[in-house]
Amino acid sequence: MSDSEIKSAVKEKYGEIARKSGSCCGPSCGCGTDDGIAGTITMNDLYADADAEVRKNADLGLGCGTPTAFADLEEGMTVLDLGSGAGIDVFLAAKKVGKTGRAIGVDMTEDMIRRADENKTKLKAVNTEFRLGEIENLPVASGSVDRILSNCVINLVPDKRLAFAEMYRVLKPGGKFTVSDIVSVGAIPEDVRKDLTEWAGCVAGALDRDEYLGIAVKAGFRDVKVVSDKSYTLDASVPFGLHSITVSGTR
Repeated sequence: MSDSEIKSAVKEKYGEIARKSGSCCGPSCGCGTDDGIAGTITMNDLYADADAEVRKNADLGLGCGTPTAFADLEEGMTVLDLGSGAGIDVFLAAKKVGKTGRAIGVDMTEDMIRRADENKTKLKAVNTEFRLGEIENLPVASGSVDRILSNCVINLVPDKRLAFAEMYRVLKPGGKFTVSDIVSVGAIPEDVRKDLTEWAGCVAGALDRDEYLGIAVKAGFRDVKVVSDKSYTLDASVPFGLHSITVSGTR
């Protein structure tokens, strides 16, 4: 199974979600809602405290955390969201950084970029921008952003080492990443690793928690730490566990 096959499966699933009308919150789409290992759990966290108009337009129920809550966003910052989808975290960040700041979303799915741009118009979010691109080759200048966000996306990336290297490249010195993602506890069997449905469902691409944190450290980040951790209850026959963690680190 090649990286291109994995990306095609992910794009197909999330493109279909983006083309649906309305919100997909709940058990109808997103990570942990397909038939399979994660089909019995819902991974998305609710943005209960977020702006209602932003939630209504941009929350598709695809996240597994709320990274903006831990990102120490300030007025005037430039924020980058990796795998921005319909734009929920971009719009929340844009409100925090204000008119003098900027929030950029990058997503590899054309339909998601289209939907995010539609939401930008609806919300009149003039300090936001959405770019088509891949996390392993970000269309972002080196040393140009203050904060990086990502929500249940890096597990979908085949080459996570390259993803963290790109994150390091585009952050300013002293900049910080805050990422919510799915990690595993215990070994994921090879038959699951080779299942494209489980890749798109945020299971097959999940790394062991310690390996995940180690990649961030090897990329050059310091003060790498878990700021939030939630475990999921799987069927007793599943030989591994899944956690949603929110991780931060500083360049």
